[in-house]
Amino acid sequence: MTITDDTPGSNSIISGANQHPRLADVSLDDKYDLPKGLVFATGVQALVRVLLEQRRRDAAKGLNTAGFVSGYRGSPLGELDKELWKQKARLAASDIVFKPGINEELAATQVIGSQQVNLRDDNKVDGVFSMWYGKGPGLDRAGDALKHANSYGVSPHGGTLVVVGDDHGAVSSSLAHQCEQVMASWMMPVLHPASIQEYLEFGLLGLAMSRYSGCAVGFKAVSETVETAGTLLVDPLLPQIKIPDDFTMPLDGPHIRLPDNQMAQEDRLHNVKVPAAQAFARANGLGRIALDSPKARFGIAATGKSYLYLMQALQDLGITGDVATQMGLRVYKVGMSWPLEPVGAKAFAKGLDEILVIEEKRSFIESQLKDLLYGLPDGQRPAVLGKHGRNGEPLFPTTGELDATDIARILIGLFAGDLNNAKAESHCALLDARSADSNLPPVVSRIPYFCSGCPHNRSTKVPEGSQAIAGTGCHLLALMMNRETFSIMHMGGEGVNWLGMSPFVTTEHIFQNLGDGTYIHSGILGLRQALADKATMTFKILFNDAVAMTGGQPLEGELTVPKLVRQVRAEGAEHIAVVADDPDKYGLGTEFPSGVKVYPREQLDQVQKNFRTIKGVSVIVYDQVCAAELRRRRKRGIVEMPKKRVYINKAVCEGCGDCSVQSNCLSVMPVPTAYGTKRAIDQSGCNRDFTCVEGFCPAFVTLEGATPRRKAGRGAYDTSDLPQPAQPALDQPYGVLIAGVGGTGVVTVGQLIGMAAHLEGKGVSILDFTGMAQKGGSVLTHLRITARAGEEISARVPLAGAGLVIAGDMVVGAGAEALSAMRPDVTHSIINSDILPVADSVNNPDFLLDDEELARRIRHASGKDHAHFVAAKKISEALVGDSIAGNVFLLGYAYQVGALPLSEAALLRAIELNGASVDNNKAAFAWGRLAAHDADAITGYTGGASTPVALTESFEQQFDRRAADLTAFQDAAYAEQYRGYVGKVRAAEDALGTGSDNLSQAVMRNLFHLMAYKDEYEVARLHTDGRFLAELQDVFEGDFEITWHLSPPLISRQDPNTGRPEKRAFGNWMQSAMKFLAGLKGLRGGTFDIFGYSADRRLEHGLIDEYKTLIDDLLSGLQAARLDDAAEIADLARGIRGYGPVKETAVNKVRAETTERMAAWRQLPHQQEAAE
Repeated sequence: MTITDDTPGSNSIISGANQHPRLADVSLDDKYDLPKGLVFATGVQALVRVLLEQRRRDAAKGLNTAGFVSGYRGSPLGELDKELWKQKARLAASDIVFKPGINEELAATQVIGSQQVNLRDDNKVDGVFSMWYGKGPGLDRAGDALKHANSYGVSPHGGTLVVVGDDHGAVSSSLAHQCEQVMASWMMPVLHPASIQEYLEFGLLGLAMSRYSGCAVGFKAVSETVETAGTLLVDPLLPQIKIPDDFTMPLDGPHIRLPDNQMAQEDRLHNVKVPAAQAFARANGLGRIALDSPKARFGIAATGKSYLYLMQALQDLGITGDVATQMGLRVYKVGMSWPLEPVGAKAFAKGLDEILVIEEKRSFIESQLKDLLYGLPDGQRPAVLGKHGRNGEPLFPTTGELDATDIARILIGLFAGDLNNAKAESHCALLDARSADSNLPPVVSRIPYFCSGCPHNRSTKVPEGSQAIAGTGCHLLALMMNRETFSIMHMGGEGVNWLGMSPFVTTEHIFQNLGDGTYIHSGILGLRQALADKATMTFKILFNDAVAMTGGQPLEGELTVPKLVRQVRAEGAEHIAVVADDPDKYGLGTEFPSGVKVYPREQLDQVQKNFRTIKGVSVIVYDQVCAAELRRRRKRGIVEMPKKRVYINKAVCEGCGDCSVQSNCLSVMPVPTAYGTKRAIDQSGCNRDFTCVEGFCPAFVTLEGATPRRKAGRGAYDTSDLPQPAQPALDQPYGVLIAGVGGTGVVTVGQLIGMAAHLEGKGVSILDFTGMAQKGGSVLTHLRITARAGEEISARVPLAGAGLVIAGDMVVGAGAEALSAMRPDVTHSIINSDILPVADSVNNPDFLLDDEELARRIRHASGKDHAHFVAAKKISEALVGDSIAGNVFLLGYAYQVGALPLSEAALLRAIELNGASVDNNKAAFAWGRLAAHDADAITGYTGGASTPVALTESFEQQFDRRAADLTAFQDAAYAEQYRGYVGKVRAAEDALGTGSDNLSQAVMRNLFHLMAYKDEYEVARLHTDGRFLAELQDVFEGDFEITWHLSPPLISRQDPNTGRPEKRAFGNWMQSAMKFLAGLKGLRGGTFDIFGYSADRRLEHGLIDEYKTLIDDLLSGLQAARLDDAAEIADLARGIRGYGPVKETAVNKVRAETTERMAAWRQLPHQQEAAE
């Protein structure tokens, strides 16, 4: 990167007007290779740079060192091993070895070994600096090894950094976690960086502290820092390492040695190593006064992200500069949270009346500070507040997380008498107003869900009457679904809780879900315990060939299904079965133990029914590749993309939702039509699993050789004639919030904005809240842009602090966090109005999203003139040929409305540097600019693709269309019966004089649906009347062949797995057969109607008269006051949907509901008479 000013963080590379900046010369390798200047990196990449930088520093000193890294993945450090693998060549060139552990404790033991190298005569290096990583629960698991590591010590030119991913909010963990207490119990120093700039500095200081003190040094990495990206200042001379001059090290030093005994280790740890670490922290300024006043009387101590939120809260309340001085405020930033460095802490406390300690979770620094100050004389000992206030009342909570808003509220209470500035008053009012909006109950929540085609959609099902216990991994999402899944254990405890439970419950058998990654990590121990206990249970080992939960990393070792089966047999499991999506993958040469059978996945239910009768431990291995990993492999060409696609004829679809019941798939989407909600396949999201075809419905076809007809697109719009927008000022950090769904490019847009800011020499911080994004959950990216790099800012956009909100998904855009970031008439909200599917649609066939309420909330929060709704997905598809470019389209829109403090040149250069679909993304950006400038022009270019289809019609329009459909179904006389009966109902309703047509609407819709029952003739007609084939030709291209998935009544056997009539696949010839069958509709209802004698047809014939009888009954007692009740009862028939057994179940349910409602209907007149 080239910077024309020697001042760190200078943005003098911007020359002239903002629209024509001179951009920095940036390479994506700068984050590791640039020796001095500004680089753009993530928290994880900063940790990798620590290793490379340590090696460079050692080499510059003439030391021949090497590096070693081991750990076990887990959010918020889920990406670290992926980045280490990605930089394998770069690490190897620096003699840094990466060996991930199969679990955390074994990884920690490897790290111990790296510090023992200097104890051997055959060592090849002067020392090995090392890093262990793991999430909070992994720290607990590795406690024995890490406690020993700290006690043993490190080598003089080695050192150990213990990086812990702490998930304070339990965003992606089984428990909320706080790591400091456990590390302090081992007497391990703990560094707590506040930013990714400090990741680089504290990482190097931590290794230097470890070498100096002999301790392994903890490094706390919370989600809101390690998952941040932004600009970093790198310099080979920073940080400068200072050796303490006020500490006398013993002659034998603090380091690892042989021989050594336990008591000597304890003495050295307490009396040498920990004091040495404190001296090192003091010498290197790990505790510093960040804000001071000449006559300070009130102090605030904070650490990590809480420090940055404190500074944000002070700014929001106007407590800066002269105001802070007048209030007598002093702020102390703690960099080493244990052991608290005493000299600096006492200097901070000197002269203060009160100290407020701000820290998340349990009291830790506060307790140490109280201990430290307790012995001061009266009059010199300040009161210490934190978890409790001046009168012992609760102050900062010991649970959850803190942000600037939480801190500001408490400061308002504490400083009530001193806060008399207008900014504080304005912020207090804003807190109240925005909190009210953010506390609204959600219209709908975008919860994480299994991916389209996920093996767990099927593998986590259990037979009726059985129950499963959840385990660690994606499959735990079954707990949130309508499945008989119970409890969850810590990783490695799967199944063992059943051993303690089973003697005291009546249930005799349980299924235990166990992921393959967990099995390798520690789950095999639970299986061993169950075998030793002779428990009656079935371990269902879900072999997905990747660790999907944290990003698709490969399994440690080379475990295969045959190896796994042989292993569990060797452990003592006698009853083992393999269930696979493709049983043919196991050829004749596959070495399975005797008695192990392989079944197709369609037989899983039957296999489970058999296994639940077995006494003792049994094992089912369910083998199907993770859907997300399969998609990656297809993209990379490792696995061939299937040439088959699935499609639904919406005219045949009844909207019953059985396809969703069978597949549990988000790519089976609800689609509103003039005939009610139907189902369609999201072709871009579909993973070609085809389980949805098992739905008992003839609407499904599969297409061999079809590819979605790609809109030609129009290339990039020439934006030279568009006016350049004015840019927002950067006199304070500018907030941008991007909201959307995992896998749709939300994070990418944040990276583009961040890189553009970096190219202009501005400061930027990006925080990605991805949580369970890979499972279709919500994603929120917080960006804050500053005029110059190097400013200390909190990563999260503060309350009402967004100048811009980009929402690729309206559900997330109208969620509490996005709404709370908006400020009326200040925040520009750029919203994709195309609705993406939510989990509710899988479980509820009638679910339709209330997008009007979502839009209303957004308009209220950002102001109606600042809320922009645009069909980004449809427009991008029409103009660029790719719906995935929709978020970049929104970026272009945001730029044109003047909501980005960045130049077009920088944004386009960032797109180029990203390297993915460059031309498409540039085109999308340009079309987004035009959409913001001239919406009518976009409509012209798209041919109306961005205009929603109107589904509202008058009663007469709906009535006439349905009558015409019944003529096509049978004949004009049949349609006339329909017209006559609906006309009778309408006349009766009109006679009441209420002006309502609710009853007529209900009868018009439901009587049509019952009369137009989809028998064999009608299904054949709807498939072959030309409309469906024309639709296929419009949607797909290629010389494709159609396969029809049907269950013809006269030739279909009962499926032994489901008990339903078996569905079969029929080739192209079936089209001619169906066309012929459609022509025989005149036989319907007559003597020669061979289909009419079936139970299904007889039921449908009877339902028509049954419904008319119901309506006649309602009409006989119809009164204006009872009209709404009558309409509701008449509309219950809407639930009669589906085919065969699905329809039969629906009919029984509707009949029961109708009987109950009619009993109340008939009882009401008698109750009224008695009252009179």
